[in-house]
Amino acid sequence: MSTSSQKLREDALHYHAKGRPGKIEITPTKETENQRDLSLAYSPGVAEPCLAIADNPELAYDYTAKGNLVAVISNGTAVLGLGNIGAVASKPVMEGKSLLFKIYADIDAFDIELDTTNVEEFIRTVKILEPTFGGVNLEDIKAPECFEIERRLRQELNIPVMHDDQHGTAITSGAALLNALELAGKQIDDINLVVNGAGAAAIACLDLYVHLGVSPDRITVFDKDGLLTKDRTNLVGNQYKYTTDRHPAGYVLADAMVGADVFLGLSVGGVVTQDMIRSMAPDPIVFAMANPNPEITYEEATAARPDIIMATGRSDFPNQVNNVLGFPYIFRGALDVRATEINEEMKLAAVRALALLARRPVPEAVSRSYGINGLVFGRTYILPKPSDPRLLTMVAPAVAKAAMDSGVARTAIRDWAEYDLRLSQRQGQDNSFIRNLVRLAQQSPKRVVFTDGENLSVLRAVAEVRDQKMAVPILLGNPDSIHATLKEHNLDLGDTRIIDHRAPRQDRMRETFAQVLYEKRKRKGMTLSEAQNLMRDRNYFGSVLLETGEADVLISGLTRNYPQTLRPALQVIGRQPGIRKVSGMYVLMSRFGPIFLSDTTVNMNPNTAEIVEIAETTAYAVRRLGIEPRIALLSYSTFGSATGEDAEKMQEATAMLQARHPDWIVDGEMQAHLPFNQELMRESYSFSPLADQPANVLIFPSLAASNIAYNLLKEIGRIEKIGPVLMGLRKPVHVLQLGSSVREIVNMVAIAVAD
Repeated sequence: MSTSSQKLREDALHYHAKGRPGKIEITPTKETENQRDLSLAYSPGVAEPCLAIADNPELAYDYTAKGNLVAVISNGTAVLGLGNIGAVASKPVMEGKSLLFKIYADIDAFDIELDTTNVEEFIRTVKILEPTFGGVNLEDIKAPECFEIERRLRQELNIPVMHDDQHGTAITSGAALLNALELAGKQIDDINLVVNGAGAAAIACLDLYVHLGVSPDRITVFDKDGLLTKDRTNLVGNQYKYTTDRHPAGYVLADAMVGADVFLGLSVGGVVTQDMIRSMAPDPIVFAMANPNPEITYEEATAARPDIIMATGRSDFPNQVNNVLGFPYIFRGALDVRATEINEEMKLAAVRALALLARRPVPEAVSRSYGINGLVFGRTYILPKPSDPRLLTMVAPAVAKAAMDSGVARTAIRDWAEYDLRLSQRQGQDNSFIRNLVRLAQQSPKRVVFTDGENLSVLRAVAEVRDQKMAVPILLGNPDSIHATLKEHNLDLGDTRIIDHRAPRQDRMRETFAQVLYEKRKRKGMTLSEAQNLMRDRNYFGSVLLETGEADVLISGLTRNYPQTLRPALQVIGRQPGIRKVSGMYVLMSRFGPIFLSDTTVNMNPNTAEIVEIAETTAYAVRRLGIEPRIALLSYSTFGSATGEDAEKMQEATAMLQARHPDWIVDGEMQAHLPFNQELMRESYSFSPLADQPANVLIFPSLAASNIAYNLLKEIGRIEKIGPVLMGLRKPVHVLQLGSSVREIVNMVAIAVAD
């Protein structure tokens, strides 16, 4: 096993085992603070919804989680590229699928692993589970059993069932096909399609393509045994639909590729050559989706034909055919109208919604997260990116409407604008913000100096940052101590630069840096001797390293208090022009999405003008991260309901901000619960610009209020955080909270580099 493979194995095992084992948990959705709450949640109160459901089973959708609950079910017979590894070994994958349901579409999912290869036993087990779930996602079941299992369950259950391995690939690649044909100027009913692979996914793709308009007479299919001909006796199920007798004996893939318009590969790597690609029709469309190695590599295919439109299953090339573009949103739409099935009309609606979304202008934040200066519909962009927040609000409504129009919906959506708002609010569950930050950092890694280079948490974080190629780390500390820690904990930092700022060999650098500090502070009472002594302090040394351009970002503070780190940065680097006060911002990954809290670390009791500056600085920082700020200025008063210094200060600051930035979404003063209670806002304060969507930037009247709120939220709410992010300095310096975790350090690096 290679070193990188061994490292991946260790990291993956550690990831799944750390903290609470696994990747998902159950959390209550109702209050359970007292005995009355418990008497309503369970006995005796729970009897009332039970009796109501007994009279009308449809009320299960109103009184239980059924309508937002999907079963992810497998028997482990075809797990990823691992094959038949068994039910219990498939559990990490099924947990992962459940996780994707939650973060992309706010759907709760239970993973269920069935220890059986008997088709009837599998079907019977799923059938008797029907009362529990609103939908069933079949996963990683081998062919041909998967065909029969899905067919029977769709017939015999009254809730939506989909085998994602088949239909997820079909739906996503179907959208890619429509867009590729649009770019190539070809009609779908006129193309010649060659397919290599005849498994579950390939046959599902062909079924869907035919519904889209591909002529069955123009489809040629090969599997590992050759051409699918009518005299083949080893075929199963729908494979027979795509047999042919049009070609002579000995007809092979290379023959079929001559003049073909489209190639679909769901087989094995390396079976397609450059000569085959060259023999295809003008503007060839190639979907080489074998994983991890496609039928022909992207580089080989594009070198053979500059006019090619190509997609693969890989994320490191353009046009990734990724099932996550489909299944979360298809089930979201199906659940929201209580559909009895996922039919062809719903799948086709998802295909067309995905295709249409790719043709629309792409949000800047999405382009930036992939390091592309403006994604535009074209040969290298025929599918939306998984991080595109519009997927939920485009695909789910299309699927829901198709269910209603085709007669399989048990309830109807009447107000589509209100439904769109509900979907937007669900997106708060998806902390794609951090994933986008990491992508941004990876596009342009910066040199990040860590002042606490001997700390184990820092070293673990540096290893992760380095592996993810987010930054070029520089460590301050004793090399012997650092290497001993690395060896003890089996960490490898490769050629990471280590600077021992106290060592005699750094005398010349310290002298040079001392002169830099002295020149900046000599009229502030600092002597050269004092500057020379301060260069033995890692925070001063690191700050000068940043100031002189030998690093791009400084991360410090993990083992020191805040002023000890902030003071050197202010003295060496200084504030941005026009900024009177440096301020601190925390980011909390809430159920409403990322929420930015300011000022949480620096200013004790800012006055009105300082509050305005803090709000402006925070808004600019949030906008640089690709998010449009919606600002709430908080107090104990709501729109003048109480008097007092803090309330009046926040009122005045709000008025100043609204006057200076009339196009901003900003309001206050208000109590802290209001920006997130849309029902109350619309009912009592409909005049507020925050009545339609919750705030994402919270500005506090004092350091005490902000810091107390932040610490309570992160601990009681178990909310992931980033910060504090220091704002207002000329160069990026960030001060970690004492005892920050490895993940928090990594997140801080991501936001620092991305910003």
